[in-house]
Amino acid sequence: MNDVMKPRQWMLPVTLAGRFARLEPLTIEHVEPLQRAVKDGELWKLWFTSIPRPEAMPDYVEQALRAREAGSAMPFVVKDALGEVVGSTRFGHVDADNRRVEIGWTWYAARAQRTALNTECKQLLLTHAFEVLSASAVEFRTSWMNQRSRMAIARLGAKQDGVLRNHMRLAEGGYRDTVVFSIIESEWLAVKRHLQFLLQERKSQS
Repeated sequence: MNDVMKPRQWMLPVTLAGRFARLEPLTIEHVEPLQRAVKDGELWKLWFTSIPRPEAMPDYVEQALRAREAGSAMPFVVKDALGEVVGSTRFGHVDADNRRVEIGWTWYAARAQRTALNTECKQLLLTHAFEVLSASAVEFRTSWMNQRSRMAIARLGAKQDGVLRNHMRLAEGGYRDTVVFSIIESEWLAVKRHLQFLLQERKSQS
C-alpha cells in the first residue's frame, strides 16, 4: 500500500459474506427493504440513536451515498441468511492517510438483534479493515445512554478510549455524550480468535 492513499482508493465498494450475514454496498434500490426492516421493532423510537423513520429513509440513503461519493464513508445493507435486508452498517470517518476508520451507523430489525448476525458482521468488517485495508485502528462510537451497544462493543474485544462530552446535538434538544472504543492493529489477532470463538459457540447452538 502506498504511504498516502486517497479515500476513494483506500475504501472501494466490496461485498462481504459469511454464514449468517451478507453485507452489500448500499444503493437507492434498498430504500424500500430498509423501510420494512426499520419497522420491525420501530427502531426510530430509541431516543439516543439516530435511526431514521420509514418516511425519512430516502434521505438517509441519499446522505449515505453522498458520503460514499465524497470518500468519507462506505455504507452497506445487511442481509440475513435468507437474503432478506435486516439493517444497515458502514465504514465511516475514513482517514486514509492514517489508515483509520470507524465501524458504525449500525442498526438491525428486531428479529436480527442479539443473534450471530451482528457478531459475524463485525468479524467481516474488521477482517476487511485489518487484513485487506491494513488499517492501523478501527473505532466504534455509541451514546453513553446506549448501555446495550456499549456492552456489545466491549464484548467484541474493543477497548474504551474515552468519552466525548456534549459531542452531538440531539434532534429533540440537548446533547449526546459519545463513548469511543477502538481495536488497534496489534490487537487484531487476539480479537479475531475471540470472534471466531463466539461464532463457533453460535454454530454449536444452532
